[in-house]
Amino acid sequence: MGESMHVVCAHCLTVNRIAANRLVEGPKCGNCHQPLFTGHPVELTVGTFQKHITRNDIPVVVDFWAPWCGPCKMMAPAFEQAAAQLEPKFRLAKVNTEAEQTLSAQFGIRSIPTLALFRGGREVARQPGAMGAADIVRWAQAQL
Repeated sequence: MGESMHVVCAHCLTVNRIAANRLVEGPKCGNCHQPLFTGHPVELTVGTFQKHITRNDIPVVVDFWAPWCGPCKMMAPAFEQAAAQLEPKFRLAKVNTEAEQTLSAQFGIRSIPTLALFRGGREVARQPGAMGAADIVRWAQAQL
């Protein structure tokens, strides 16, 4: 079977164990049977953030954004495209800093948009400013 990895379901938060070589086969959650990867970013809240950051064995790229932020709105489609390209090697997620002020304070988010890459429960890289899809993909891959 090879090495197995843990992947958190974006729908029901169940932690699924999957063979690493089967991630590309469109795995479904063992609990709710929804696809584990949809090619779209996952919306994180203060209630779901820790589980995704600490229990996913794949790196998680988080876009800290706000609905009133022009550059954030411009980058949203690029982040969406990057999710489709980076999954299943990465999980892409979004945190609305307006709604989740506790998280933005916890991570000292000073400007938005800001991308942060988490691995093994820790932030390992950060990139402020809007980027295009190709730049987001390149930046994420360069962190590994």
